[in-house]
Amino acid sequence: MAILEVKNLNIGFNFENGFRQALFDVSFSLEKGKMHALVGESGCGKTISAMSILRLLPKTARITSGEIIYNKENLLELPAKNMQKIRGSKIALIPQDPMTSLNPLYTVGDQLLEIINIHQGLKGKEAFKKATEALDAVQIPCAAERMKAYPHEFSGGMKQRAIIAMALACNAEILIADEPTTALDVTIQAQIMNLLDEIRVSKNTSILLITHDLALVGENSDYVSVMYAGRIVETAPCKEFFANPKHPYSVALLRSLPSNREAMLETIQGQPPSIQQDISGCRFHPRCKKCIDVCINEVPLLDNVGINHYCACFRN
Repeated sequence: MAILEVKNLNIGFNFENGFRQALFDVSFSLEKGKMHALVGESGCGKTISAMSILRLLPKTARITSGEIIYNKENLLELPAKNMQKIRGSKIALIPQDPMTSLNPLYTVGDQLLEIINIHQGLKGKEAFKKATEALDAVQIPCAAERMKAYPHEFSGGMKQRAIIAMALACNAEILIADEPTTALDVTIQAQIMNLLDEIRVSKNTSILLITHDLALVGENSDYVSVMYAGRIVETAPCKEFFANPKHPYSVALLRSLPSNREAMLETIQGQPPSIQQDISGCRFHPRCKKCIDVCINEVPLLDNVGINHYCACFRN
């Protein structure tokens, strides 16, 4: 059952030379207790999609249409006060850069206690107990002592764990993990992803994973949605996606992954379009080896190509 549904979301930005659209009819859903990965190259619209759920878009952004349904309510229509109660307590963000996400002037404990006070209404010993339990849950040793530490005294992996602890302390139903392993070494990356998976299983938490790392997706996710230049081009269960990708962009991404095979890695020719470029038809067609005339003039819609498998391509 879907706990969150993004439906036909269209977002753009105001520039000096006018309004430019960044997201085009983006739709995906997040099921209870599952991890759904949103993947694609940098700049394709993954983070914008995630920030729209929390209504944390920059002032220059404008949502022109669409719905974001959480617990049968459209988040885009909620008053700001109601949204503030959901943000952090029900839907929590694990931001991209753990190095800069904590305030260097306050201890980790102070920042954790502040969040618990705001979203749980707890103070004193109750709040401290809740905070140390959260740090314990993310495997930070000597949690009570670490409450007194400042962010610069934590390693990158520990900072990321502390940020995850803040989400756990508020009992969030949904975690939005935006490139949660950025700037972490491979060993710590695996530990963070294992931790997120443990949280998902033990607390039945739903996780939206924003990433460009398909290796992380294959090992941890239940569903995958592939974005290209502001559009969802393919959505499928994870195993089905890796076994039977349908969209030419998905196929090209998977063929560019390093593997144990001796075959040469393939590259995707060209560059993703900028937001300032006008592209008719399929936005991938300038780089697509399978492009035909209809791709240049018409926009392909997501069609069913298998069990819970959808692809936006005229060649399927």
